[in-house]
Order: sequence, then structure tokens, then C-alpha cells
Amino acid sequence: MKLSLGLVFLWLLSSEGNAENLEDQGKLKALRSFQFSCEQAMLPETPSSSVHALRPADIKTVTAIGSLQRTPGSGMHHEDLLQSTGKSLLEVSVETLAALISSFNPSVLHQSPLSGTKGATSDSQAIDLLRQAEEIVKLMKENQMMDFQNDWKLITVFFSAENPCSSCASTQLKSCILDNLEKLKAALDFLYKKVPKAFVNLVDYTELITSSPACQGYNNTSNPGRNQCNCVGEHSTLDDNILRWSYQDAWEKLLESERYDQKEDFTVVLQPSFQERNLLLRPGRDGFITTSKTQVEALEEDYIFMAVGLWNNMMEPVGQKQPYDFTKMLQVQCPSQENPYLFTYRNSNYSSSLETSNTKEISQERIYGTDIPCFDRDPSDTVPVSVHNLKPADIRVIAALGDSLTAGNGAASKPHDVADVLTQYRGVSWSVGGNENISTVTTLANILREFNPSLIGYSIGTGKETTDNAALNQAVAGNRAEDVPAQVRRLVDRMKNDTRINLQTDWKVITLLIGGNDLCDFCKNPVSYSPENYTYNLQKALDMLHSEVPRAFVNLVTILPITSLRELHKSTNNSCPKLLMRVLCPCVLNPHDNSDEIKKLVYFNRRYQERTRQLVESGRYDTRDDFTVVMQPFLTNVKMPKTQEGLPDSSYFAPDCFHFSQKSHSQAARALWNNMLEPLGEKTDNQKIEDEILLKCPNAAEPFLRTYKNSNYTYPNQTPNHGSQLLCEDRSPSSPPATSVHSLKPADVKIIAALGDSLTAGTGIASDNLLDLDTEYRGLSWSIGGDASLENVTTLPNIFREFNVTIVGYSTGTGSENDSNAFLNQAVPGAQAEHLPAQARNLVRLMKTDPRIDFSADWKLITVHIGGNDLCNCCKDPDHYSSVNFIRRIQETLDILHKQVPKALVSLVEVMDLLPLRQLFVDTQVQCPTYMADYLCSCVLTGEENSPNLTMVRQVTRDYQLGIRRLVESGRYDTHENFSVIIQPFLQNPKIPVGQDGHPDISYFSPDCFHPSQKGHSQLAKALWNAVLQPVDQKADSFDFTADIVLACPTQNNPFLATYKNSNYLPVEPTNEPVENWGSDLSCSEQAPSSPVPTSVHELQPADIKVIGALGDSLTTAVGAKATDLQTDWRGLSWSIGGDGTLETQTTLPNILKKFNPNLFGFSTGSSKETAGFNVAEKGATARNMSAQARELVELMRSSSKINFKEDWKLITVLVGGNDLCQYCLDKETYSVQKYVKHLQDALDIFYKELPRVFVNMVEILEISGLRQISASSSGCALTAKNVCPCFLNPEENSSELEEIKRVNRDFQAEALQLINSGRYEEREDFAVVMQPFFRNTLLPLDSNGKPDLSFFAADCFHFSLRGYAEMAMALWNNMLEPVGEKQTYNNFTHDRSKLKCPNPEKPFLSTPRNSGFRSSDLISDKTEPSVPYWAVIVAALAGVLVGSLLICLVSGRRTKRRQHDADTEKNTKMTTL
Repeated sequence: MKLSLGLVFLWLLSSEGNAENLEDQGKLKALRSFQFSCEQAMLPETPSSSVHALRPADIKTVTAIGSLQRTPGSGMHHEDLLQSTGKSLLEVSVETLAALISSFNPSVLHQSPLSGTKGATSDSQAIDLLRQAEEIVKLMKENQMMDFQNDWKLITVFFSAENPCSSCASTQLKSCILDNLEKLKAALDFLYKKVPKAFVNLVDYTELITSSPACQGYNNTSNPGRNQCNCVGEHSTLDDNILRWSYQDAWEKLLESERYDQKEDFTVVLQPSFQERNLLLRPGRDGFITTSKTQVEALEEDYIFMAVGLWNNMMEPVGQKQPYDFTKMLQVQCPSQENPYLFTYRNSNYSSSLETSNTKEISQERIYGTDIPCFDRDPSDTVPVSVHNLKPADIRVIAALGDSLTAGNGAASKPHDVADVLTQYRGVSWSVGGNENISTVTTLANILREFNPSLIGYSIGTGKETTDNAALNQAVAGNRAEDVPAQVRRLVDRMKNDTRINLQTDWKVITLLIGGNDLCDFCKNPVSYSPENYTYNLQKALDMLHSEVPRAFVNLVTILPITSLRELHKSTNNSCPKLLMRVLCPCVLNPHDNSDEIKKLVYFNRRYQERTRQLVESGRYDTRDDFTVVMQPFLTNVKMPKTQEGLPDSSYFAPDCFHFSQKSHSQAARALWNNMLEPLGEKTDNQKIEDEILLKCPNAAEPFLRTYKNSNYTYPNQTPNHGSQLLCEDRSPSSPPATSVHSLKPADVKIIAALGDSLTAGTGIASDNLLDLDTEYRGLSWSIGGDASLENVTTLPNIFREFNVTIVGYSTGTGSENDSNAFLNQAVPGAQAEHLPAQARNLVRLMKTDPRIDFSADWKLITVHIGGNDLCNCCKDPDHYSSVNFIRRIQETLDILHKQVPKALVSLVEVMDLLPLRQLFVDTQVQCPTYMADYLCSCVLTGEENSPNLTMVRQVTRDYQLGIRRLVESGRYDTHENFSVIIQPFLQNPKIPVGQDGHPDISYFSPDCFHPSQKGHSQLAKALWNAVLQPVDQKADSFDFTADIVLACPTQNNPFLATYKNSNYLPVEPTNEPVENWGSDLSCSEQAPSSPVPTSVHELQPADIKVIGALGDSLTTAVGAKATDLQTDWRGLSWSIGGDGTLETQTTLPNILKKFNPNLFGFSTGSSKETAGFNVAEKGATARNMSAQARELVELMRSSSKINFKEDWKLITVLVGGNDLCQYCLDKETYSVQKYVKHLQDALDIFYKELPRVFVNMVEILEISGLRQISASSSGCALTAKNVCPCFLNPEENSSELEEIKRVNRDFQAEALQLINSGRYEEREDFAVVMQPFFRNTLLPLDSNGKPDLSFFAADCFHFSLRGYAEMAMALWNNMLEPVGEKQTYNNFTHDRSKLKCPNPEKPFLSTPRNSGFRSSDLISDKTEPSVPYWAVIVAALAGVLVGSLLICLVSGRRTKRRQHDADTEKNTKMTTL
């Protein structure tokens, strides 16, 4: 039986003597929220004799010790909340662990912790840990309910690493560690000596002690009064983290030494600590400290959570234990059958770091000197007055700003001495250290001292920035960009107060590198650490230097690509402290590869670099001749240094594998020096740190530190002109005024307007950061903006204003469509086709009511562009975004304009193909926010190439474009002379701009890389203007962002805006070429069978299949395959088992498999029963017939002399259920969901029991409610189909009967899937059942008129035609090759002979859950609610099944959300499904 946690809870309430402190029955009610269901173990006859085989059921007593001290002066502490009314962590932990163990041993006791440990106490009151151990042992010995010598005990020892709040904060770190280590060792030694049969947990409690919100408020670095708390003093986060890690590391080494594993009945295991600071401020908690009952209860829940986490880690082997936090609800783990014991170091087969790190450490070269090869080391003849004539020897003062990399943390630490990383070796710092001289220590300062021995300002020795040794090295460990202005203030003050420095006349070199800590923590507050804030803080610091420091050359070193640190972290060939690395830089090292978090980090990193460059190249710091800032880029593209074996080389890092070792400091100094001498435009930006770096010398012709001026370097224009020239001579209007839209000249247009989405609204056009993307720059919009003039802003209205200066309607400035300056720009960010009619109505209202417009007399040009947002969402709801719906909404919009707006030419810009935009998000060298891809346009920008979603988007785009063309060219809007609609097709094939480096040029896009920038809008405006003039049959159908587009002019022969009529264009209806057959082409490189023949179904290749069979109904007998013949079973043409012809003439599964194995046996031919082979399907069959068919198939195979029954691999396809659904309303009991699944199970059980070597395709039943639409398409269909499927076709629309049968349909699907994924058929290695879901999300094929395409169906409008069966075969084959979890859930019923896939060369097997990386439990999800439809049916036809869309659309914060359906039944009604 299984024991739930509810019973455990009852134990807590009812155990007499064991639960004396549980009179408050609400204390542990939080336990109920944990999922816990373990097999109740029989109490062992004899308890285990070894602690390494200790089972939960063996444990008789649970207790804990620990001194939970609070920090002096720390204010309210967690334990204070519970001192009078609640329980301590120790108490709750003991009770929770005892409750969990009671499911295995109901008589387990829990020994309450000592009274002195229940609440928080001051240092003086704290009970010594050794004394606690003595007292708890005494109490256990005196306890009459336990046998001290023979009972197994679980003892948890809570301890904390010495924290900055303690008295140890002022002592040396190592002494502090040793002192604490001795205290804990004494307690454990006592337990080891005095307590038999004990399993001891060690748990680090530090995170809770330091999580006091009161103390944290003081600890905030922005709080000038933080020392009042005494929690931090001079300690930084780096100090705290390394302190704690060093303490835990010392304990791990002690335990790994087997000090406490010398006896079989005793062990100590260090359990991972809780990894969440500030429990009370986590999500869902009140941010204030109170002593309310709610707060107390919440804290007890937290303690229970931690105790459950401790239990779970006891179930995990050493080396695989994980810290736990509040990011997800824990599920209580149970002991496994393989490992039913608590894990120790020994039974975990854990290899100690002491054992694995015994390889001899290669001693690092400790001398990092170099030679200066320069002969000319003289200063200028006279002290230069210009920074552009500054020689190295002219430098008299050196200084530096930054973080721990410049402070020199760990730079000279010995290998493995992690604690020594806290030492700031400023004397060897790459940019400012001055220890010894250049022959032994290479730093920028020591290099410059070779040119000017009188250099001052460099740092020496060790110490913090406040020491005299630091000198002008004012870098602070742990600082971020926001802290640099304060560093500048201290630096300036030091220079002013140093009597050796003449601030006005001495030349200074100041080096700044900052940003590593920003990136390490950016994920905690992306806004605070945004690229914009980063550069803003840099600007503040540089502005101060520029304002207050004369004669200065500032090196601004670009931040390095910090993700390379992940290589060192992942490498197993080093002794790096991985946990500490994750603590020091969580946002870089914690995320998974290729996650959105990593993509966001890479984007932030690159934007830091790019915006730094933009800041420097703005010229902001080149306004004086005695000051400049030069970006030194040697770290911009630096890579992780590698060993000769190609592995990350940790010798370039300090012992924490995060900071630089002196080896790296030396290389960085060389690279910086060389950068300073390299001209701008030629600077090294990808220095290989592991290479030998030879120091360069000043150029004899230009012996100066290089600046933009002495490099003859021109900064890129920061304010480019986006204007254009119009060279048209004839700009006159028609005379007399035009009366026909087909004789409309540009100067005749008096009103200009636009409808659309964010592209037309102007989202992000002039934005320089992501935070500004909600700004709508309507005045710069390509089709409707009217800011400035054509001379500097190219837009369609500005071009028209060159012909008619009185034109009105254009938008200016920024704002929404409701602002007055938007005028007739009624586009709305996020708009989809469904929103367009409302925009049209608003536009008509505005034009009718504005006094500047003569609505009846003025000629109007209205530009319409929509569809991007529809495309971006089409894969999420194919029905809602189908081409039928899209075109219907476009038609509604155009009908409104046609009916209500006189004298108008509507320029309908074709839906843009968005797929090329993927290049911007795929190319890793492009600085685009790839992490926003899902938000911006998930259906287009995410997923792999050739994925089902992209295939759908590609088809939908074509369908939108084709549908619009048919609508407009139908003549529907050419019924009178004063109105017409013309398609502008130039966005049909956009070409992404590519820069000189071969990567996409993002200057044409806003910061999101999705919306165009002003540069892009200018190009769009030019292309649109030219399209407006081009005759219909000469219009461009492609757009190149980078093309040199010259504005065209009206010609004498074509002076009018082009229409279909004045272009003499006769629309030609596109037709599909006749198809001779429904065969396919397949040419796979690997078609050979496995060698030897596989014994596992999970390694089964197509060529290994020798036998094929099928069960089912008339769909599998192929009724209707030949047009009007509805009586014959055309088994030879059956999609899953037919073998007539060849693959080139008819696509069936056997014809595909015959390409791999020409000797395949079992397929059907012809139409007689005698040639049916192993096709045992029968017309009219229901699920209850499947068992009989299964038995028949087994006997046919067993008795066949053509096959080896035991050895041959067999493929069987099952599809049934249509007849069950069609008859459900006639006999609900017989055709119930339960009976349907039971019949499937019975059939599969027969195969599982009797057939060896089988792969079963279970094809999901389709959702057949779409039959209603087919039957409604013709009277013949309606009459026939109603007789075939009355339960679906007879009910009235929206009736309860119809809703019920739809629900049953979905339940058939859901319950069948549950059966397949239950694991029932996974015990045999040679058997698999796989659900093939190609019918799940597919739409009814439609013809060119938007009606059901009956060429896919037989004459009864129920069965498929030969064309439809071929499509089913292709979809089934592709499903068989696609991994479980990635199978295509729809099929595209457009004829394409190349749709068949080939096996993946790396994994050429038929896909099963196991070889797809799943266990059955992974696939079993919560039961789908009956109201949720997740099968739609047959695929979108060539005629226009899917969705369509437009250019770039979604904006952060302001885009309109995709319409949500309130009721699933409503959604079902709308789906065009079969």
C-alpha cells in the first residue's frame, strides 16, 4: 500500500509522547502541500548493521543540535519571530524528519532540541556546540522509550560559517576558519566517540543568519549608515562569499578524509545548504517584519520546506546533491528500489577531491617580467600642450579605476589558496601596479617607468584602496559601473592633495575597466544593469574627469566577453571551486546553454561594448586639446586561454578561477600597452592571452600615444542625414483637375493617410535602447510621417509635399494614434488584421470631421500594411490566423473604404515575408536581443530551420499574399472611377542588409533588431514611392535594404499613380498545374539495414523492417481511393499498408519502406481479400473489433511461411475510432471513452504478449467535427455524409448534443494518449507503441475560393481520395522519424513530391520515447481537461489554408495581445477541422 503525507500528518497529531509539542494542530499543516507517496516498507526483521546500508525504516530516533545565534545589532531575526509563539528551525526539522520517517517506521521518536537552541540568543548566551552534544547524548541515554546502544539515530547538526556580523570579523580569515573548524570538530569527535549507530547530517545555516531584512537594509551599499548594523563593516560581498566557501571547503575536506568513517555504525555527511537569502522577502511574502501570526506561520512553512529539502538530499548520492530554494515546490523523494538506504560517502562511490587532485600540480612560472625593445625613450623636447602629441616619457602620473581585476584580488595567490583571493595584490595590477620593475613584474606602470623613472601614482604591495600602498589605484573590489563616479571623486581628491603632483601641468594616464560585476548580477535587476545605465554611469565618471582633470589621457578598456568563463566552469580538467564561481557570478554560470538567459547576457555584454564605443566616438571628450578618452579594445573578442590539449587553462586565473592570476595581469599589461600605440581603426580587439605578446615601440614618425586625431581617424557620423533628393521637373497637378483615380498625378493628392501596425506607427524608429521601444515615432514613419522635410527625412508624405505643399494628414512627432499630431496615421502597435476594420472606421470619422479636409472633393492616398503580428502568432492558433480569416478581415476593411470614402487610391502593401529576419537572431556575431525572439515573434524567430512552425509560417505567408492578390484583382474595388485598390508587392521578398564583415547590418533596425530604424524607414519610403509610380506588371517584388534607391519621377508616358486600369493590366488567375499522380521522390543516403540485426526496438532502422501489417476500418481498407467507387476496398492503395505501384506513382507507407527493403512482406495489393496480405482492417470496424483483428493478424503472421515469426521485425499501424464517434449518440455505453480505450488496450496487450519484435504506430484519431463544413459545401455531400456520421452531422449548431460529441472526440484522443504513455508497453526491449500525432493540429484543406477542397475526399465527403491517402502516408512516415516530443502535429496537404524526410544520419532509428530521451513518466502529464481541444485535423490546402501577415510588428509594453478565446467550446466551433 502507499502512505500519503496526510497519514504522516495524522501521526504528528496523534503520537503520544512522541509529539508532546504538537498540541497546536496547525504547526505542520504545510506538510500537506508536499507531494509524497512512498511504498510503505515492511519493518525490517533486523535493523541494518552498517550505516552505509541504513534504511529510513531502521531509524528509531531523530534529534538535532546547533547554536542559532543572532547577529548583534541585527535587529529582528527570524528566530525572534518564533521565540514565544513558534518553533525554531531545529524543532521543525526534527518533527518534519520524524514525520517523514514515520511512513517507514511508525514508532520513530523525536528527541526535542535543547531549550537553549530553540530561539535566537546572543553570543554570550549561546550554548556551546560541544555542550549541546553532551546534553543531547545524556537525554537520549535517559529516554526510556529508546535503546541507546542498539537503536539507529539520525542527528542533524546545524552550523554557520563565521559571518561578518561575528566577533571573528576583525581577525584573519584563516584563523577564523580554523577556530570554527575546531569547535565543530570537537562536537563531532564527541558524537563519534560516544554515540553508537548514528547517521549525522551537517547543514550550513549561514544563509538564514545573514538573511535578516533589518540587517540587509543596513548592508545596502547605498546606505551610508550601514555600519550601524555591524554586519558588514569593511567586508564586501566577495569577502563574505569566499569566507563561506572556504569554511565549507574545509569541512568537505575533513569529511572526505574519512575521519568519521572508521566505524561501520557511524558517519557524517555534509548536506547542501539552503541557497536563498531573505526568506521573508521572497515572492509571495510581505516585505515588512512583523510578529503577526501570519508571519510566524509563513516562517514555519519555510522551515518545513527546508527540512523536506534536507530529506531529499539524504536520498541523493554524495556528489549529486543539489542546493534547494523557493523557485519550485519540492516533491518528497522516496528511497529507490536499487538504493533503499541513506547515502553516505562510501555507498555513493564518491571520489574525494583529495584523491582525484593528487596529480602533481605543474608549478606556475612566478616571474612575469619582460624587456622593453625601444631605443627612443626620451620625452618631448618641451612638455606638450596637446594630448595628441603625447609621448610615453611625457607621462608623469598614472592612475586606475575599476573593480577587483584592477585591485588585483588573488593576482599573486598560490594555487588552490582560495581564501587568499581576498588579498588585493595592487602592486602587480596590470594597469597600475608598480612592484619591483619590468624585469620581474610586467604592468603598464612598470613599462612607463622605463620611459620616465619619475612616474608617480602606481600602487605597490597589498591592501585596499584606502591604504597608502594603493596610491592612485582607486579600484574597489566588487564595484560596478554605478560606483565609478565615487572612485573618480576619491582619485581627484588624492591627486589634488598629493604635493608631488601638479594637477594643471603634469600629464596623466588613467585606465578604467569596469562591468564584470554588472554582468555577473544583471539577471537580478536587468533594468539597473541595462546597457543604458552602464554607459550612463561611465559617462558620469568620464564627465567628471573631463571637467576636473586637465592634461589626461584616459584608457577606457572594453569589457571582455564574460560568457567564456563558462568554459572554465564546465571543464572537468581543473580544480576550480565550481560552487564558489557560481556564487561570485551567478548570472553568467547558472543558466543553461542556449537558454534565453544566456542569450540576454550575450546581448547585454555586446551592448556594453557597443555603447561604450558610441560614447567615446560621440566626440564628447574631444572638446579640449589636453584631454581625450581612447577606447582600448584588446579584450573585446578575447577568448578563454587554452592549453596545448585545447582545454581551458586555469593557470591564467586566481585560485577562485574568476579573477586574473599574475600571468594574466602580465599579458593584459602588454596588450594594453600595444593598444595604446596602435592607431584607431587598427587596434587589436581579439588578443590571444596564451600567445607570446611582444611589446611594441612608438612609431618613429608618430611617437605618440595614439588618439583619433593623430591616427587620422574620423568618428562615424552620429547624426546621419536620412534625407533624399527628388529630381523631378514636372511637379504640376492635373489641369483640369483629375476626375478619375486612373488619371491621378502626385500633385493631385491632397490627403494622405495610413492604417497598420507598429511599422506604420513608427515603433522604435529613433530609439537607441530597448527601454525606448514603446515610443511611437510617427513623424518618421515611412508611409505617413511628416517631420522636417525631404531634405533630411525621407517619408512618403515628404516626397508628396514636393509636389503639393498643402497636402495634409501626415503625422508628426511621437505619440499614440489618439494624439492630435498622429492625425490620419491610425496605425496601432500590435494590431492584427482583425483590428483593421476599426482603424478604417476611425479614419473615415476623422476625415469627415476635420475642417482642413474637403471629404467629397479632395483626392486621398491611403496606405495599408498589416499582417506581421498575424504571422508571428499563426503557429499558436492556426484557425484564428488562417488565410480565410485574414483575407476576410482585409476585405471588410477595404469594403468600408470603398463604400464610404470618395476619391481615394488605396495602396495595399503586401504582407512581408518575415522569415529572412531570422538571420538577425541566428548570427551569433550580431548584437541583437535574441532572448526577446519569443516575445517579438515566436512563430518566426524561434525554432530550428525546417521545423513544423516555420514550414507553417512559410505556407501561411504565401497564402496571405495569394489571397490578397485574388481579392484585389477580382475587380471588387474597381466599380467606379473615383476609387481603386492597388497592391504594392515589394515586401514579398525582402533581403536582409549585410555589412562589409559579412554579418547582418543592424543599423537598419531599431535596438530590438525587428523594427526598422530611421535608416530602414527611409529605404522603405523610397521603395514605396517608386512602387506607387510603377505600372502593375513592372512593380518590384523584392526589397533590398542596402540598395541605392533613387527616387523615380512620373514620366510623360506614365504621369499618373499606377492602377490596374492605367497599366492595361489584365489579372491572370493562378492555376495549379495538373498532377499526373500522387507519388513522391525519396533519395536517402543511408538505406542499408543494421548489422547485425538489432535486438532493441529503440535501435530499429527502416531497412530492418521485414514485415508490415495494419488494423483499422474503412480508412485502412482505402474505401474511396478511386473517385466515385464507394463499395470497393482498394487495399493496394491504402496509405498505411498498400503496395500497389511504386513510390514514384503512389505514396504509401509500404512503397516508402520498399526503398529501404525491397523484400518487405505483408502489404496489400489490388482490391480482393486474397491479396490483402497482413491488412486485416474491415469496413465499418469499431474499436471493439480491434482485439479480433489483432488475433487474426497474429495468427496470419504465425502461420506464414514467408516470414521468420521470431526474428523478423514487424511494423503494425493502427487507426480506429471514426465509426465509434459517428455512432456514439446511438449507444453511449457501447461507444464510451472507457470502452474505446479498453478495446485499444486489449488489442495492444495481444501484440505485447504474443508478437516478438514489433513497432506499433498508433495514429491519433482526427477531430471529425469538420465534416459539418464539408457536408455543408454541397447538397450531395450533406445527404451522403449525414447517413455515414449522424452523431456529428445531425445536431444543430451550438446544441448540447454537438458539444457533447466534440468533448467525447477529444476524450478519445486524450485517453488513448494516456494509455500509450503509461509505460504499460515498455518492459520489453523488442516492443514499442508510439503515438503518431500528424492529425492533431491540421486544418481542413480549402480551394481557391475558400471552400473545402473536395479533391482530397471521396464522393461521400467522408473517406479520402487517392490524393488524401497519399498525404496521410507522407505525414505518417515523417512522424515515424521525428523524435517523440518533436513530432509534427499537422500536415500540409499541398502536393510536394519532396516532402518525405530521411532518417537522421546521427540517429537513423524509428523514434521511440526512449531513443528520444524520454521515460514514460516524462510523457504522462496531468489529465487534459475535456474542454480543451487539442486535435484539429487535416492540413491546410494550397488554396489558402493558413495565416498571413506583415512586417515587423510587436513592441515592448505596448503591443496588443493576441485575442484570447474565452471558451474552448467557442474555439472548437471556429476551427476548420475535419
